[in-house]
Amino acid sequence: MSEEKVTTDIITLTRHVLDEQRRHKEASGDLTLLLNAVQLGCKFVATNVRKARLLNLVGLAGGAVNISGDEQKKLDVISNEIFINALRSSGKVAVMVSEEDDEAIIVEDEMKGKYCVVFDPLDGSSNIDAGVNVGTIFGIYKIKDGSNGTISDVLRPGREMVVAGYCMYGSSANMVISVGNGVDGYTLDNAIGEFILTHPNIKIPTRGKIYSVNEGNAKYWDESCTEYFNSLKFPPEGKNPYSARYIGSMVADVHRTLLYGGIFAYPADKKSKNGKLRMLYECFPMAFLTEQAGGRAITGKERVLDITPQKIHDRCPIFLGSKDDVEDIENIYKKQC
Repeated sequence: MSEEKVTTDIITLTRHVLDEQRRHKEASGDLTLLLNAVQLGCKFVATNVRKARLLNLVGLAGGAVNISGDEQKKLDVISNEIFINALRSSGKVAVMVSEEDDEAIIVEDEMKGKYCVVFDPLDGSSNIDAGVNVGTIFGIYKIKDGSNGTISDVLRPGREMVVAGYCMYGSSANMVISVGNGVDGYTLDNAIGEFILTHPNIKIPTRGKIYSVNEGNAKYWDESCTEYFNSLKFPPEGKNPYSARYIGSMVADVHRTLLYGGIFAYPADKKSKNGKLRMLYECFPMAFLTEQAGGRAITGKERVLDITPQKIHDRCPIFLGSKDDVEDIENIYKKQC
């Protein structure tokens, strides 16, 4: 019986980033070191998520509430501290914006770098007690020329991000990341402690068969939303209806959408007139990844990555996914105008 061949030439996330760095002679290596800090944070959080029940890390953090009005879980607080410490200690960050902090964090001068990181340290944490996949979402900006690192360096359109990504914690830890030239996916090998390239050059199908939206809000939708999702559920004769898949964890829902196609939506409605999801650290990174994978992301009326946030915790509606599917909802909005 032939022995199974062991692959010894593996491509890790660090190796992949270093290869990119070598292709750009002007690169200083700072972004590579920053991404190593992001990796460290993701590995640390992944460990805590796996052990949450054993270490009594489930449940609420003493009644605390974050800027979104969501009750903070113990893991929210711990994950936030993990990323703040990992990013600050890298010496490459000037400004940090986290969903869990009301104000932006301006790094002290002796530790300051030339990048800004916006992040949701533990997206979907309301589902953590049920064992549902959760994740970290992050985006990276480079500070403006001549800036010493201020809030203005992050109050910029999402298209100006230099890196976007997320890490999903479930049966495995999967990191999906783009540095502006496509999207790659990595899986954490716990035995060696490295993210290994497992999903190179992710391309979202031009049309899918799945829609992902919280239909509990359907009574608050506008006419365009109602018409669009009804068209998916009750298509013309000869066409199959789309399948509904909604996890309630943005990382998990978007991950499936990137791989299988279709559409993910959190629209504005009568209850949440600006949508519910945060622009800087939820919508922008996911829109960036979707576009880099060949898909589209819109608010219904405009490209998500073209919006300029006015405050660090601003919200916006979002429809993202397969190019043709997003075009369908866009056309309905145009018709209703």
